[in-house]
Amino acid sequence: MINDKKVLAIIPARGGSKGLPGKNIKELCGKPLIAWSIEQALKSKYIDNVVVSTDTEEIAKIAKECGADVPFLRPAELAADDSPTSDAILHVLEQLNMKGESYDYVALLEPTSLLRKSNDIDDAISMIVKNTDANCLVSVGEVHMEHPMIVKKIDKKGFIAPYILNIAKIHQRQQAGKAYFPYGVIYIGKVSEFKKNRTFYTEKTVPYFIERWQNYEIDDEFDFMIIEQIMKIKMEEING
Repeated sequence: MINDKKVLAIIPARGGSKGLPGKNIKELCGKPLIAWSIEQALKSKYIDNVVVSTDTEEIAKIAKECGADVPFLRPAELAADDSPTSDAILHVLEQLNMKGESYDYVALLEPTSLLRKSNDIDDAISMIVKNTDANCLVSVGEVHMEHPMIVKKIDKKGFIAPYILNIAKIHQRQQAGKAYFPYGVIYIGKVSEFKKNRTFYTEKTVPYFIERWQNYEIDDEFDFMIIEQIMKIKMEEING
């Protein structure tokens, strides 16, 4: 709790994954992938409850062993490849509300974006709670090599063309302003606003800037290998 506001952390971890099957419980630096996000959330001074939303008993078992709460399984219709994470969040909020549990803020911690500094979660929570004008917060990292101003596409004739035609004269990212990508280190929103908008992206969403080495999230085996190496180097900053 912070400033009399209750904070719920939700870690989504469905069983299906085409890019890297079983990634949420795949061992990374000696622990199941999901364990890192659970432990980071449990270390928070402000989070009141850590809930894992999953559709499989195997992930639920591991999550519970790591200290998270898994009071129910996610329905199959909310765990398909095209199921929005927002629906899973709303499902958790609804189910907890039926049990008499209510929260002021909800934080989403994606297990595939585990490169969090030991202070990131609490700094982000403190930032949004103290900013009374903000409804939500999203962690963002500056885009480097793959700047949207120089991204290309293959046109119908098979030729390389600018992805966005009206910026065809841009050839280097340095020629354009900074661009940011929303990595899943942390998303936070007022529960009332999230229920209304079904997203963390509102007209009053503030950024939480992360460092260059945090600009990775696991989608396939190559991401996994990169993050594993970063973890070995940055373990002290991650564990605190």
